[in-house]
Amino acid sequence: MIKGHGISPDLIAKARKVSQEFFDLPLIDKQKVARPSMDVARGYIGVDEESLARSRDPNAIGSDLNESFMIGPVDTPHQDYAFSPATGKHFTANIWPEKPIELKEVWSTYYREMGELAALLMRIFALALKLPEDYFDQLINRHISRLRVRNYPQQLEAPVAGQIRAGAHSDYGSLTILATEDKLGGLQVYNAQGEWVDVPIVPDCFIINIGDLLARWTNDTWVSTLHRVINPPKNSGPETRRQSLVFFHNPNYDAKISNLIPNTTAKYPTTTSGEHLLSLYMATQNK
Repeated sequence: MIKGHGISPDLIAKARKVSQEFFDLPLIDKQKVARPSMDVARGYIGVDEESLARSRDPNAIGSDLNESFMIGPVDTPHQDYAFSPATGKHFTANIWPEKPIELKEVWSTYYREMGELAALLMRIFALALKLPEDYFDQLINRHISRLRVRNYPQQLEAPVAGQIRAGAHSDYGSLTILATEDKLGGLQVYNAQGEWVDVPIVPDCFIINIGDLLARWTNDTWVSTLHRVINPPKNSGPETRRQSLVFFHNPNYDAKISNLIPNTTAKYPTTTSGEHLLSLYMATQNK
């Protein structure tokens, strides 16, 4: 968890408010900006359309009880970070709703601010890995990060067996910057003792996850954070509705990902940021 990050509380509040207004729209309006197909990481995804647990276990049971809306880069033309027809469909242009009118401006500002914060964190990570402080700079200057807001509705019906708000998973990229709410049915992390523990929600702090790509990049010297979002207690009221602002930081599409740890045998073959992310994203989609 980090504080002193320099992100304006007013900006975070605006992002929360405008996102809630979007999710409060009738379903028919939200579906106007639905993702065009399952391999497009843009637009609206409804409840039951995704199973994050399948990124680790293809046989995981139960879809996730949340809805979300997501965007990618807001400044770089998408032609500059998609390098083939096959991946261009995945890393495509953003889809913006007509309402709320302020959403595009607020989300774009929030995306830029998160990108700057992620770049600072990557400089800190470089020093921790005994690399030059600017080592990652040229590998993230056209980053293909995603901003995704997840809405966890009040559960008016009992979930089916094994179904929770977000199945156990680790994030796919380099790091995640999360701003969430302290409400029942919240975030848990799987610790080194093999226990699920609640994540404390501290005012004015962001939660930071290390993702699969950074774990792979460090040859598993750094561990990707396994986490989930559990259901609120049965018959809980409307105050259990929960919303998370999630910035998934991902290096440039063509950034080479290979073992950074000297004097160790690489556990994984060399890949690229784009190839890695596409394969994991597709594994989670309900077909």
